[in-house]
Amino acid sequence: MKLPAMAADNYTVINAGVGGNTTADLLKRIDRDCLAHKPALTVLMIGTNDMNSRKYIPLPQYRENLSTLIKKIKGVNSQVLLMTICPFIDEYLFTRHDKAHYGTEGPAGRRAEVNRTIKALAEEHKTSFLDLGALFDKAGKVGLDKNSLIQNEANTNKTDGVHPTPDGYRFIGLAVYQHIVYNHLPQSRIVCFGDSITAADGGVQKESYPAWLLRLLQPA
Repeated sequence: MKLPAMAADNYTVINAGVGGNTTADLLKRIDRDCLAHKPALTVLMIGTNDMNSRKYIPLPQYRENLSTLIKKIKGVNSQVLLMTICPFIDEYLFTRHDKAHYGTEGPAGRRAEVNRTIKALAEEHKTSFLDLGALFDKAGKVGLDKNSLIQNEANTNKTDGVHPTPDGYRFIGLAVYQHIVYNHLPQSRIVCFGDSITAADGGVQKESYPAWLLRLLQPA
């Protein structure tokens, strides 16, 4: 799969998100879609499908997979920015998965465990860390009204409950940009590696968070 970049030789941002991916999928394509680009910074957000999809990956395996991803990325001298996963709308999830799929902890409990794991691995591997999920929680814009940052029937006519709206993607792009600038992380040769929340509408020209990040990084 050829991934779009700002320029052939000295790109700023590559959108390396693929819909439906789990940590296991990222491990299968990391060489081609991430490491081959020799990133100076890799923004890594993964876990929504690990916990929600029929490709469910139990937490211990998720932790091992994510740890391996981090080691491989750092192995090519790329800095890593780990991000926690976004919140979702539970009642929409239950239209696609039986409640038993989430065990006794439920979707919110499972998400909390995933995000604690991400934070712990950031500390263990000494990577940069952005608690994106907490920013969404604090913004308080996740629900069934039209202003939700997560897609719902009121704003997209979809019982989605997982993917951000265009405003949600802009919110992520701004958060990532501010974190990069404030923490003096590389502002070129960035690979955004993840699932459909990274991929969004594809590339770096439309409404994905990598597209917003690129716009913000470009000189005025």
